[in-house]
Amino acid sequence: MTPAGTPAAGTPAVGTAPGGTAPAGSFPADCAVSVEGVRKTYGGEQPVVALHGVDTRFRRGTMTAVMGPSGSGKSTLLHCAAGLDRPDAGRVRIGGTDLSTMSEKQLTKLRRDRVGFVFQAFNLVGALTVEQNILLPGRLSGRRPEPAWLAEVIDRVGLGERLRHRPAELSGGQQQRVAIARALATRPEVVFCDEPTGALDTQTAAEVLALLRAAVDDTGQTVIMVTHDPVAASYADRVVVLADGRIVSDLPRPGVQRIAEQLANLGRRPAAHREG
Repeated sequence: MTPAGTPAAGTPAVGTAPGGTAPAGSFPADCAVSVEGVRKTYGGEQPVVALHGVDTRFRRGTMTAVMGPSGSGKSTLLHCAAGLDRPDAGRVRIGGTDLSTMSEKQLTKLRRDRVGFVFQAFNLVGALTVEQNILLPGRLSGRRPEPAWLAEVIDRVGLGERLRHRPAELSGGQQQRVAIARALATRPEVVFCDEPTGALDTQTAAEVLALLRAAVDDTGQTVIMVTHDPVAASYADRVVVLADGRIVSDLPRPGVQRIAEQLANLGRRPAAHREG
């Protein structure tokens, strides 16, 4: 069953078809992130190619789940798309800005000002209160969130009565809600999530996913989420499945069963296919 809040079946498909490439020099107004011919290899005596020339786009105001088996390249794709790691070839554009032309200092500023992050480990500062953790990105960038928007974000995460508490006084689900509020507070162009529900129980995970879904549906945020969980992925408008550093499926609004079938089929692909 598709979770509440998921767009109706008549909603236009998101992004390009598998293997689709953006025309040179173009950047559609409705595109939040464009990944074009991205290749990433990790060195050593036996180099491992994590991404093999990946092409895809992520449309504004949508939620995309990126899936695949361990070692498929899904986290590498997320890190390259977010400007946390540089690809060896190809380019990534956020809001039309080409990350390949930027210095490390410029990338740091872009991540601070235009991108939000939610990770499995929460990454909250233990010495700060909930409110201080939420406000931290804005303080670092010198931009205080709009009061009305900040109040709305805090209301959405349901922690208005916990603002003076510290992370150690919160449950895992509450800490993840703080991390989501922190990511949304400065109204970033894109929120990147890496296994945001991996350390949570089923009920809490559902609450966190509903919150991310609401950020897309109600406020037009763009969410790109790496997950291994078909239930979590079913909250997305689109599921991109990777295997061996390549996109092998690009599915608009699949249900849990179809996602699980796609993942199961990866284990049955011919060896030549997997290596090629």
